[in-house]
Amino acid sequence: MLAMGLGAVVLQALEGPPTLQLQAKLKAELAAFQAEFGACLPRGALEELLGTALRAQAHGVSGLGNSSEASNWDLPSALLFTVSILTTTGYGHMAPLSEGGKAFCVIYAALGLPASLALVAALRHCLMPVFSHLGTWVANRWQLALDQAALLQATGLGLLVAGIFVLLPALVLWGLQGDRSLLETIYFCFGSLSTISLGDLLPGSGRSLHPVIYQLGQFALLGYLLLGLLAMLLAVETFTELPQVCAVVKFFGASTPVTAEDQDGIMSQDELALNNLPPATPACEQAWAC
Repeated sequence: MLAMGLGAVVLQALEGPPTLQLQAKLKAELAAFQAEFGACLPRGALEELLGTALRAQAHGVSGLGNSSEASNWDLPSALLFTVSILTTTGYGHMAPLSEGGKAFCVIYAALGLPASLALVAALRHCLMPVFSHLGTWVANRWQLALDQAALLQATGLGLLVAGIFVLLPALVLWGLQGDRSLLETIYFCFGSLSTISLGDLLPGSGRSLHPVIYQLGQFALLGYLLLGLLAMLLAVETFTELPQVCAVVKFFGASTPVTAEDQDGIMSQDELALNNLPPATPACEQAWAC
């Protein structure tokens, strides 16, 4: 509650004045347009036209003559849309118009999200031991304690993911799109990898790009999402396994003793390890051997 309240107060203070300035600027431009061309337009015609354009824009349909977005549901755009659903990124740059498309999205997400989680869990199970072996090698190589080696490993992986999947793509986008600042491109990359993208920024949107270049950009963004989200997940998982983080979680955990009922149906790691051992020698055979 404290974090939500603090975030709301800060955003209200930061975003309130620019929003009011933009609203005043828009009203002034509309008033100037009405004063210049009002005699040629029926009353309310401009508001009706703008409302129609904004409703179409909400579904990713633009009438500004941008050739790169002439077909919203071509294969690259549709693939990016499905990936944004399965990764819960949800750029909001396009949305289904038909009733069938909306119903299919519900079924597709209901079936696809668990499958995506299962795939990510399988990849994590395969990749995490690699980083664990790396941390062990670092600890043995530099004679570090295990907690120090784990902290060094998590820090190095976090910096590597931030450099390769946030800073480097942000620099590339900043160089390719001259109308975006470096802060905006970093904001877009971090928003994509944290799956909190608000859809206000999308590479290539609103620009007259060649259709081939635009489609290649869609494929590149698709691959970036898949690889970047996996790398981000591995980095977060590495940090959550740090002894310091586990101590904080344990501090805020439940202090009540765990009962036998709470452990029903749960197999501990020791039991899993014992299941792999050869069968024990019966007591009578041990006595006979003695």
